[in-house]
Amino acid sequence: MSLKYHSGDEIRKGDRVLLSRESGVIKFVADPSLDNPDTQWYVNEFGGGVMVAHERLGPVFIDDPESDGDLELVDRADAGN
Repeated sequence: MSLKYHSGDEIRKGDRVLLSRESGVIKFVADPSLDNPDTQWYVNEFGGGVMVAHERLGPVFIDDPESDGDLELVDRADAGN
Protein backbone atom coordinates (compact mmCIF):
# COMPACT_ATOMS: atom_id res chain seq x y z
CA MET A 1 0.00 0.00 0.00
CA SER A 2 1.56 3.28 -1.05
CA LEU A 3 0.61 6.63 0.43
CA LYS A 4 -1.23 8.94 -1.92
CA TYR A 5 -2.06 12.60 -2.36
CA HIS A 6 -5.69 13.73 -2.15
CA SER A 7 -5.63 13.56 -5.98
CA GLY A 8 -4.81 9.83 -5.87
CA ASP A 9 -1.21 10.16 -7.12
CA GLU A 10 1.42 8.15 -5.23
CA ILE A 11 3.61 10.21 -2.89
CA ARG A 12 7.35 9.82 -3.51
CA LYS A 13 10.42 11.07 -1.71
CA GLY A 14 11.67 14.23 -3.43
CA ASP A 15 8.30 15.31 -4.87
CA ARG A 16 7.90 19.05 -4.96
CA VAL A 17 4.63 20.01 -3.33
CA LEU A 18 2.46 22.83 -2.11
CA LEU A 19 1.34 22.68 1.51
CA SER A 20 -1.22 25.34 2.28
CA ARG A 21 -0.22 27.00 -1.02
CA GLU A 22 3.46 27.28 -0.04
CA SER A 23 6.42 25.34 -1.43
CA GLY A 24 7.81 22.19 0.09
CA VAL A 25 9.55 18.91 -0.70
CA ILE A 26 8.69 15.39 0.48
CA LYS A 27 11.67 14.36 2.66
CA PHE A 28 10.48 10.82 3.40
CA VAL A 29 7.47 8.55 3.18
CA ALA A 30 6.72 6.40 6.25
CA ASP A 31 4.77 3.64 4.53
CA PRO A 32 3.38 1.05 6.96
CA SER A 33 3.58 -1.67 4.31
CA LEU A 34 7.37 -1.33 4.07
CA ASP A 35 9.91 -2.46 6.65
CA ASN A 36 12.11 0.62 6.87
CA PRO A 37 13.99 1.20 10.17
CA ASP A 38 14.50 4.88 9.28
CA THR A 39 10.75 5.56 9.32
CA GLN A 40 9.49 2.84 11.69
CA TRP A 41 8.99 5.25 14.60
CA TYR A 42 6.52 7.29 12.50
CA VAL A 43 4.67 4.12 11.52
CA ASN A 44 4.50 3.01 15.18
CA GLU A 45 3.38 6.41 16.48
CA PHE A 46 1.09 7.60 13.68
CA GLY A 47 0.41 4.62 11.46
CA GLY A 48 2.54 6.15 8.70
CA GLY A 49 2.63 9.43 6.83
CA VAL A 50 4.98 11.83 5.08
CA MET A 51 7.50 14.44 6.16
CA VAL A 52 7.39 17.69 4.21
CA ALA A 53 10.25 20.19 4.30
CA HIS A 54 8.04 23.28 4.21
CA GLU A 55 9.61 26.50 2.93
CA ARG A 56 8.31 28.65 5.80
CA LEU A 57 7.37 26.26 8.62
CA GLY A 58 10.27 23.80 8.39
CA PRO A 59 9.60 20.07 8.79
CA VAL A 60 5.90 19.13 8.89
CA PHE A 61 4.69 15.54 9.37
CA ILE A 62 1.33 14.63 7.83
CA ASP A 63 -0.13 11.35 9.06
CA ASP A 64 -3.08 11.17 6.64
CA PRO A 65 -1.93 12.80 3.39
CA GLU A 66 -4.72 11.34 1.26
CA SER A 67 -7.30 13.24 3.32
CA ASP A 68 -5.24 16.43 3.44
CA GLY A 69 -6.44 18.66 0.60
CA ASP A 70 -3.76 21.22 1.55
CA LEU A 71 -0.98 18.90 0.26
CA GLU A 72 -0.70 19.12 -3.52
CA LEU A 73 1.78 17.58 -5.96
CA VAL A 74 3.56 20.22 -8.07
CA ASP A 75 6.36 18.22 -9.71
CA ARG A 76 7.26 14.56 -9.54
CA ALA A 77 10.57 13.44 -8.01
CA ASP A 78 13.15 11.90 -10.31
CA ALA A 79 12.68 8.16 -10.78
CA GLY A 80 15.93 7.52 -8.86
CA ASN A 81 14.55 8.89 -5.56
